[in-house]
This record gives sequence, C-alpha cells and structure tokens, in this order.
Amino acid sequence: MTYKAGIVGGAGFAGIELARILLQHPGFDLCAVTSDALAGIPLSKAYPAFSGHADLVFQRNDEADMSSLDVAFLAVPHTAALKHAPSLLESGVTVVDLSADFRLKDAAVYESYYDAAHTQPELLASAAFGLPELFPQPLEDAACAVRQGSPALVACAGCYPTATSLAAAPAVRAGLVRDGATVVVDAVSGVTGAGKKATERTHFCFANDNLEAYGVTTHRHTPEIEQILGLPGRIVFTPHLAPLNRGLLSTVTIPLGEGCGLASTADFVDLYEGFYDGCAFVDVMPEGSFPKTSSVVGTNHAHVGAAFDARTNSLVAVGAIDNLCKGAAGQAVQCANIVFGLPEAAGLASVGLPV
Repeated sequence: MTYKAGIVGGAGFAGIELARILLQHPGFDLCAVTSDALAGIPLSKAYPAFSGHADLVFQRNDEADMSSLDVAFLAVPHTAALKHAPSLLESGVTVVDLSADFRLKDAAVYESYYDAAHTQPELLASAAFGLPELFPQPLEDAACAVRQGSPALVACAGCYPTATSLAAAPAVRAGLVRDGATVVVDAVSGVTGAGKKATERTHFCFANDNLEAYGVTTHRHTPEIEQILGLPGRIVFTPHLAPLNRGLLSTVTIPLGEGCGLASTADFVDLYEGFYDGCAFVDVMPEGSFPKTSSVVGTNHAHVGAAFDARTNSLVAVGAIDNLCKGAAGQAVQCANIVFGLPEAAGLASVGLPV
C-alpha cells in the first residue's frame, strides 16, 4: 500500500530534498508540489536532476487541491504553516510541518523569538514533536490516531536543535549536568540552512572563504533546544555559517556534577551506546573518534561523539548531521514513516558519500 503525499513549498532547499526522497520512497506517492514562485514550471525544468524521474509541475500554494492526500509536508517559512495546517487537518490530511510554527509548546515564547502572533495556539498541545530518538511516544500516539482514521500534526525539530540535542541528551537525561550550570553550544551549518533566498550573508562572494557567527544570544533555536533538553534559561547557543552546501556540526560543553559517577571517555561512550541502542539513525563514534559532516551528507544519520575532560570535570559532546536530511526533509520522512506504520528507515539513505 502506498500513501498519497504532497509538498507545500517544494521549491526551497528543504522542499526539494523532500521531493528527492519521496520520489524514491516505496510507501509514499508524491502527487503534488507547490510553489508560488515556480508555479507552472515543471519540477524537472527547475531542478534538472529530476529529468526522467518526475513529471510533476509546480502549482500555486492556494490552487493545489491537497484534500485528497494522506499526508502533506509543509516546507514553508514560519507563520505560513499556521495558515495551511488547520485547513489540511480539517480535510483529514495528516500534516508534517518542517517549520517552527508548532515546535514550541508555549505560544508566548514563539511570539517572543519569532516576532509574530501565533494564530493557532489550540494546536500546540496536540502536535507531536518530530525527533523520534528522543520523543518516540508522541509519534506513536499520532500513528494510533491515523490508524483510527484521524489526521495527525507532526512538528519536526529544527536542524540545530536536532544535532545539539542528540549530542547532549544522553548525559542530560542521565542527570549528569551540574545543578544550575550553563550548557554551551557552538554549532556550524552549511549555507543551505539559511534557505534558498539569497542574502548578503549567503551571497557566494561573502560566504565563500569565510566563517561567521550570527544570531549571537538571540537565535530562534535557543528556546527549542532548552525545551528538548529540559534546561530552560541554561543554554548559550552560538551558531556559525560555514562555506559548505550541506552539513551541520554542533559541539556541546556540559559541566558535570561532582558525583556523576563517570570518570573516563570510555564510560561516556558506553552511556551513549546504551542510550541509542536500537536507534536506526544515530551512530555513536568509538572512543577517540569524532563526527564529521562529510560522513553524513546525503543521509538521515546523525553521528555523535563524546569526550570527558577531567581537568574541568566536563563533557564535550559533538553531533553531526546533514542539515537538509536529518535536520529537515529526512527527519520529516522518518516521522511520516512512523506515523503511517511504515518501516522507520523506508526511503532514507543509510550510506553517506565517502569522498
């Protein structure tokens, strides 16, 4: 059995990555792709990589009939999902949202960081958070609803929060963080993480041969990381832009409590391996090895590594993902697989590009 799928906002980097995955997926049939900017243009003309693989034509967002779909993926900017999600849900269509509109459970926090009114606060409580390795139960509840004939809403985690939280969660959930301590996150992303629309920061001449911090102390992903890890007001998050197309690396420095009980890197690697045992898409690096973005590009995998610093009694945890796969489109498909009862890894590449 296959399920009919559509992409709202399919012309951007995350949206077109969704199209690439769904066109090769054994369980989803991609039936519609929308984009106001590219309306009327064949997918294969806008992106020649799809030549011979797709005959879809971009439709305008407000003209495409999505009501007959089983699932709609929203690859739209924040606030746009607030417009699209309610009508799709009312039509019985499950919604997998890649934007930030339903991630934060407190509408006031959303409004503070995104400088926009949250017009659908009643949907926040029912939205399943889309980070399967850390929040499996909400997705199982969504799957149960779909089996019973009701649509579900999935709010996929952001790219920085995904890499950061997967790196930090085993130590945080084991209660190893020093009471009241600040956790420092330094993360680096490729340029596709900034979206398709060119800006002065992402223009080739400015981004090439350059590293730059941005959103210092103000980045919108800060409250999401704090929500995931349960550390409100205790995350210092500094993102950086690197001259890469794809890839995201997050380094998390965690002050440890005096009685944490783990005294070597090997101890922490054992903790991490046990925590992620059975997780299809998280690979824990062996002691002395650390993640590289090049190892996960094109896949839905996260590589996680950890090292104990006895001198400062802290843990340095590192997570690497492809920001367009595990950080966006791949994670969305992983969530949809779970919600529709398909194998979790269906349609998702496992092996990265070796060179």
